[in-house]
Amino acid sequence: MKLLPALMAFLITSADWAVVGACLTLAISTILFIFYIQPDASDLAPRRTKLDQLLERRDNIYDNLRDLRFEYRSGKYSEGDFEAMKTALENEAALVLAEIEQVTESQVRRPRGGRPASAADRSAQ
Repeated sequence: MKLLPALMAFLITSADWAVVGACLTLAISTILFIFYIQPDASDLAPRRTKLDQLLERRDNIYDNLRDLRFEYRSGKYSEGDFEAMKTALENEAALVLAEIEQVTESQVRRPRGGRPASAADRSAQ
């Protein structure tokens, strides 16, 4: 019978050491992660906003239009092909410009302060 309490005391003690070991391992791992792992370069790069993407797309479309005109003048495309591609690019540019306008309008904030001047107030001045 005396063996059972000694065995129970050993099991509790070894379980305690297992918990202590797990806590120490977790603490050391956390410290190593915080101080020794360097962030990836892509984490430090600025994020591109929707407006940045739209402006880049607009510039690409304008470049494509310029290249298309050059290639048409050099005789690479027939007039029908040129007109069809030019129209498609111009339509795409119009969509992108409309989306840029929509994004910039949503970013513009109304000024704080008094109420906006009404038409009657403006005509009185």
